[in-house]
Amino acid sequence: MPGRTDSSAATDSTDTPPPDRDPRTAEAACPTGTAPAASTVRLPADETRRGPARLLPARTPYRRQLRRIGAGAVLEIGCGDGDTLAGCAPGSVGIDHDPQSVARCRARGLTAYTPDAFLAGPHARPCAFDALLTAHVLEHLDDEQVEGLLRAYVRYVRPGGGVLLITPQEAGHRAGPAPVRFTDFALLRAFAESAGLRVRRTYSAPLPRPAGMLLRSNVFVLVGQVPR
Repeated sequence: MPGRTDSSAATDSTDTPPPDRDPRTAEAACPTGTAPAASTVRLPADETRRGPARLLPARTPYRRQLRRIGAGAVLEIGCGDGDTLAGCAPGSVGIDHDPQSVARCRARGLTAYTPDAFLAGPHARPCAFDALLTAHVLEHLDDEQVEGLLRAYVRYVRPGGGVLLITPQEAGHRAGPAPVRFTDFALLRAFAESAGLRVRRTYSAPLPRPAGMLLRSNVFVLVGQVPR
C-alpha cells in the first residue's frame, strides 16, 4: 500500500518493471454490484487566475497527454462535464458519480455513466478500451479508495493499453476543494505499481515543475501501461 505521508519527489523516470500480477484478474475493492466513485465536478471554476495562468485554458483537455498513450477508445474516470471526453476517440466512455455531470455529458452527445450504471451497461467488458484516464480525482481519495478505483477499472483496458494519471501541483492543490493529500510523482508511481501497471514516464505539464508553485493548471502526469 502506498504511504500516507506527502512526498515531494519530482523526477522524470524511465520504465519500471511491472509487479508480478495481472490487474485484470484482481478483485475490485468495492462491494458486489457497486463501483468506486470518482468525479471532477467539485473542481472550482478558474475565474480568478492571474499572471501567466491567464495565458492558458481554464481546463486543460489533456489531448497532448492522451497522444502519448496512442489513439483509441478511452475510459475516463471522473469525466465531469465531458470537456476532455469530448476530444477523445469514438467509442470513448466517461464515468462520474455525479448524475448531473453524466446528464450534461449525454446532452453533448457523449457516452457517460454513473459507476453502477456503467457496470450494468454494455460497455463494461474486460479489455474493451485502449486507454484509461483519470485527472484531478486521485488526490481526493485515500489510499484504499485509489487502489480500489484503479484495480476496478484497469481490467477494462486491453493488454498493452495506456493509462494516464493526472493530479494538480501546489497551486492547483491549494485551490482544489479539500483534497485528501498532495499526490505527487512518488505517490502516483506507488499507486500505479500497486495496481499492477508498468510506469513508462512521469513528467510535469504544461510547464516545467517549478511553475506548479504558481500555476493552477500545472499538473503531475504519469504515463503507464497495462502489462501484455
